[in-house]
Amino acid sequence: MNLMADTRPLDVLADFPAIQPDWHYLDTAATSQKPQPVLDAINRAYGETYATVHRGVYQRSADMTLAYEAARKRVAHFIGAQAEECVFVRGATEGINLVAQCWVGEQFKAGDRILLSTLEHHSNIVPWQMVAERIGAAIDVVPLTYDGRIDLDAMAAMITPAHKMVALAHVSNVLGSVLDAKRAAEIAHSVGAKILLDGCQAVPRMPVDVANIGCDFYVFSGHKLYGPTGIGVLWGRADLLDAMPPYQGGGSMIDRVTFAKTTYAPPPGRFEAGTPHIVGVVGLHAAIDYVDSIGLDRIHAHETALVAATRARLGQINSVRLFGPDDSAGIVSFAVEGVHPHDVATILDEGRVAIRAGHHCAQPLMDALGVPATARASFGVYNSLADVEALAAGVERVTRIFG
Repeated sequence: MNLMADTRPLDVLADFPAIQPDWHYLDTAATSQKPQPVLDAINRAYGETYATVHRGVYQRSADMTLAYEAARKRVAHFIGAQAEECVFVRGATEGINLVAQCWVGEQFKAGDRILLSTLEHHSNIVPWQMVAERIGAAIDVVPLTYDGRIDLDAMAAMITPAHKMVALAHVSNVLGSVLDAKRAAEIAHSVGAKILLDGCQAVPRMPVDVANIGCDFYVFSGHKLYGPTGIGVLWGRADLLDAMPPYQGGGSMIDRVTFAKTTYAPPPGRFEAGTPHIVGVVGLHAAIDYVDSIGLDRIHAHETALVAATRARLGQINSVRLFGPDDSAGIVSFAVEGVHPHDVATILDEGRVAIRAGHHCAQPLMDALGVPATARASFGVYNSLADVEALAAGVERVTRIFG
């Protein structure tokens, strides 16, 4: 396979000023680099157009409020939702915690059960453990198939009416395996359970339509979608959000405050206490526009091709063990026999190749794989086959150094 014969199919590298020509950034699953249109939108929002939202009656504040709410509509359209169902949060972690505290914490009773899977990120495990411990609920875990997918046949066999909440990753942040989200929602609903999907790795990589999926809650983070840090989205069905109490108290989330009683605003404002991350919301809008200008179908095809090339190239190295399915979405985790992943990453960095090494906030999955950690290469719109070749050359150097 002549990896270097191909050119950059998306040809967008020039949009990303942080990526130097000799630097191979392969850690997009952790956080994406930012394109110039997003940086420009952030600079404008902090500069000539900055003002608070939802409070001022002066023109600039009114204009910024319009921009803020326009971003909410843009997010909703992006995932096939309604604007009033989209809550701005700090990131997917806060979105999951919000649902755990305000839905599960209010609706569950002792003896109810929560269903997770082996491959979940800690952010989709710990919040459920915290609320389960408080109310006396129990957690069950769906196993994986041989190639690292959530085993939906096993899920269908083990779910019971006692399960009131299912929370699963749409795409694994370690294995890149893609969940059949629609089937998972159907299984959850067959016993009356609600289902939350962690879409952090899915939303930047493939089209997502929450209405078509049929889920109840969906979360994602802006910084993995070529947007800024500190901003994310919780989507929830309108009737569920309306039944949930507020997550935090403060400004903006109120209807009327007296010392005798406070009444709350309807969703989504009910869940957005305090001055929001205004510029983050504007930056997220710009990031979605940027991704849509390329096309998620094109992005998915581009990253799928890079994954296939990476697995083929690393598969030629005898001491390399690959994890996850062949058709993983934009992510390849691997191990080099006899070499700790941190050493792999350090040597790769000497060759200007940036990957992630560690347990990737998925320690239960590491236990299931029988390894303490893995090395992980993850792709974005700015990557090419040149990055794959640099990765493979670096891994070959690792094997030479360690014999």
